[in-house]
Amino acid sequence: MTIKCKKCNHEAVIFQKYSGMHLCKKHFVEDVERKIKLTIRKEYSIRKNDVIAVALSGGKDSSVALYIVHKILGNRPDIEIVAISVDEGINGYRPHSLEVAKSLTKILGVRHIIKSFKEVHGVTMDELAATDREKGACSYCGVLRKNILNRTALEIGATKLVTGHNLDDEAQTILLNHLRGDVERLVRLAPPAAIEGLVLRAKPLRNIPEKEVALYAIINSLPVDFSECPYAGEALRGEIRELLNNFEAKHPGTKYSLLRGFDKLAGALIKEMPPAKIGKCRICGETCTEDVCQTCKLLGRA
Repeated sequence: MTIKCKKCNHEAVIFQKYSGMHLCKKHFVEDVERKIKLTIRKEYSIRKNDVIAVALSGGKDSSVALYIVHKILGNRPDIEIVAISVDEGINGYRPHSLEVAKSLTKILGVRHIIKSFKEVHGVTMDELAATDREKGACSYCGVLRKNILNRTALEIGATKLVTGHNLDDEAQTILLNHLRGDVERLVRLAPPAAIEGLVLRAKPLRNIPEKEVALYAIINSLPVDFSECPYAGEALRGEIRELLNNFEAKHPGTKYSLLRGFDKLAGALIKEMPPAKIGKCRICGETCTEDVCQTCKLLGRA
């Protein structure tokens, strides 16, 4: 039996357990875009002459982030949108996703910058993974990638750096930091503030569940790489993802509840634990909260 959309008579393509709604393609797309526009308006006000950098990996989240930012703001002559991709040097994975990223930027007519770990840091992720290391591969990759994204965004004069973090990512990070008792990291998730040397981060997809991001990409026929990084299995986040997905299946809306609860606490957290003093790394000069930045520590420069 065909299930109809709650808002019209067309066939539904999704059932949102957390909202109780069946939605057709048209109304699903409208629902996703409405939430994203609201997030941008409430948390990341767009100003005249903004240069918006979008971190683009070629995966579903970053591709949807670029597509929708371009759809919402691409017709404004005073706004420039630039995609930045990072080649970590992961054989069998990154080359294909970079080709997908190039394809999307070509379709949208967006300027595309590609930087590599080898070019900037002198080492590939595969080379780092093969060393005798204390931390998981994701710890290295995350820090080095953020470093390149911020540096490149600063170079092009970007006023905002958009990432593809979705609702699942946000809920997982919140729960992970709660379980670790890491309040300092929780504070960093709070609404962004302008800090000299760091481009303002924006997460327009933070209210969109991961499955809905994927469906949105498919419905809009976006070129997307759905493969998983070969190092992803090393991350503790995988266990948190499974735990949260089980809770969400039994108690729809759990992920939204985690995010909403955190957003309500954010103001109190910032007052209780003001952001750490910002300075410059004595080795590379990058903005950081310690004498030596995490990038230099992980690369053994300290």
